Amino acid sequence: MGKVLLANLALGVAMAGAVAVTAQPAKKATPVAAKAEAALDRNILHVQVVLDKLGFGPGILDGRPGMSLTAALKGFQESRGLPETGKIDPRTLSALKRYAAWRPTKRLTLSAAALQGPFINPIPKDEAEKAKLPGLYYRSPLEKLAEMFHTTPAVLIELNSPQTRLAPGQAIVVPNALPTSRDYQGDIKPAWRQTLSNLNVDANQPRGAKIVVDKSDAVLRVLDAEDRLVGQFQATMGSSTDPLPLGTWKILHISPLPDWKFNPLILKKVDDSKAAQVIPAGPNNPVGVVWIDLSKEHYGIHGTAEPHQIGRAQSNGCVRLTNWDAARVSLMIKAGAPVIFQA
Repeated sequence: MGKVLLANLALGVAMAGAVAVTAQPAKKATPVAAKAEAALDRNILHVQVVLDKLGFGPGILDGRPGMSLTAALKGFQESRGLPETGKIDPRTLSALKRYAAWRPTKRLTLSAAALQGPFINPIPKDEAEKAKLPGLYYRSPLEKLAEMFHTTPAVLIELNSPQTRLAPGQAIVVPNALPTSRDYQGDIKPAWRQTLSNLNVDANQPRGAKIVVDKSDAVLRVLDAEDRLVGQFQATMGSSTDPLPLGTWKILHISPLPDWKFNPLILKKVDDSKAAQVIPAGPNNPVGVVWIDLSKEHYGIHGTAEPHQIGRAQSNGCVRLTNWDAARVSLMIKAGAPVIFQA
């Protein structure tokens, strides 16, 4: 890709938005560890950021090629009537130039609110112990900031000096996941409104009429009333023991900040002798920050505690997205909309 990409995507306009707020202050500054060994390609990060803002989720914003970026490019190309190469070819690059006001990274000054908790570390592995917790919160300020900017702790480390400390007043470099608006409309409870803001989910979303989950491409596609593709997100769906139930279903309801019912009787890889548990809500809940319930019993579309595994690890049959993509889909679609699972 070389210098051509940066030349064609010369960026300049900063977007406003406060850094997220949660509940309790961090006790002390947290040092950022040494840089990761693998190199981050800012040209690729640039493309990922643009696609992420346009609703063609490339997964983690990490400046690296891979299946998630290829799928996102194909979705963008389809939406623009371009050959679906999955590559950053000249015609795709030309189409991306109109969004040249979006920088690949932003330098932000951390506030005390950005580093607030509560935090839980370590998170116990045993479900009975998880059920005793007040919430499945982030483990650390670094994990919180990473999810806020649609990336991983390792990428934040890579973008910043080893001397950077996570403390109020410290400037850090982050992927430019900032939204154009946080003016969330409708009957949205304060905790969910804050979560959407924390995850930098844009309040301006296209209206979807149906969802198509495509097993072959490992993507969730949102189409409008005219069957035009208006959003696409990398997804994990099913496993060898819990395959994706092909067919047409519908959305029953959307539940922000859900708890999760750990029920061994319906989880094929769990010993039936274990007791059922209710796992409290939070970003590290197994179903993430939102549950989109489907007419297929026990199945839903939801977030995850492990965004880096999307499209790679198997699920218990449901459709799993990153927390920020699941939250975005929840704003694009309404109860009653059809959901098609296809091979």
